[in-house]
Amino acid sequence: MNIAIIGPAKVAHLHAKAAQSAGNLVAVYGRDQARADAFAGQYGINAYTDIAQMVAQENVDVCIICTPHPAHRVVTVAALEAGANVLVEKPLAASVDDCDAMIEAAKRANRFLGTVSQRRFYDSSTRVKQAIDNGKIGNPALGVAQLLGWRSKEYYESDPWRGKWETEGGGVMVNQAPHQLDLLLWYMGEPESVFGVWANVNHPFIEVEDTALAIVRFKNGGLGNIMLSNSQKPGLYGKVHIHGQNGASVGVQTDGGSMFVAGQSTIQDPPVNDLWTVPGEESLLAGWVAEESAKFQAVDNMTYYFAEQLKEFCQAVGEGRSPAVTGEDGRRVVQLFQAIYESQRTGAVVKL
Repeated sequence: MNIAIIGPAKVAHLHAKAAQSAGNLVAVYGRDQARADAFAGQYGINAYTDIAQMVAQENVDVCIICTPHPAHRVVTVAALEAGANVLVEKPLAASVDDCDAMIEAAKRANRFLGTVSQRRFYDSSTRVKQAIDNGKIGNPALGVAQLLGWRSKEYYESDPWRGKWETEGGGVMVNQAPHQLDLLLWYMGEPESVFGVWANVNHPFIEVEDTALAIVRFKNGGLGNIMLSNSQKPGLYGKVHIHGQNGASVGVQTDGGSMFVAGQSTIQDPPVNDLWTVPGEESLLAGWVAEESAKFQAVDNMTYYFAEQLKEFCQAVGEGRSPAVTGEDGRRVVQLFQAIYESQRTGAVVKL
């Protein structure tokens, strides 16, 4: 399929490389012609400053959105209305209203909308999902999502839009934690209510939060606990653990050590299952860790999982079915962090 990048930013380079392995990268759109031309020159593709023109002239099947979060709605709707299917970097948008506008635009255009959540494609993440779906832990009773990372002053100064409500849409919940929030919702199901708080612990030079906590009640009767922070130097880990009604627990460490920053650093630790107490399977954990660690070293871990999700998205488009990670999935994450902001504002539990 013909693939185009919208927004020639830092993370766009990872998606461009993934697109070259998963399909046919043909074009890039950017508001600034010189910046778009520079990006295009690196990949031997064409640059545009008009989305509709790009989609028409290049016969684009899929657009990947890599703009700052508050800008997702405008460019996504434009690409959908031009006839392309759209895969949006996390989060889907900075507000539920923007998500709804994007989802409706996809329905009107009869096109598919997806959200980048490549950590679902980790073997360790899918293994947790399969254990839950196969009833190995009973009803998921308690889900715990943690992200304890670090973002420096240099990070926030690397782009003018970072750290501001208007141009980033939020802090750790909006930019760094959507992966863990998505996995929590994927494992636990639909949330019913949320109580949350947030703070800025040690980043006085930004407007947005660097730390957030929340308690979630799910419609299946389960409970959830969320602890997110960019305030632990140089970074500890990102984890999602699910404890079942039968007493068994499963979990994945999606990130370890110093956290990955697009354009600034690399992924240091492999994703692994770090918790597994399913009866009769406890001894399998060491083998799984060894397998995933070896795979992590054998592939380009910066782009491999982006490419895996993009391949699945393109396959879904070709088959006329919903992709593995939909626009509605992305909306659930936005609804969750927006509810935490609302709970902080009102001091009350927010019903979803």
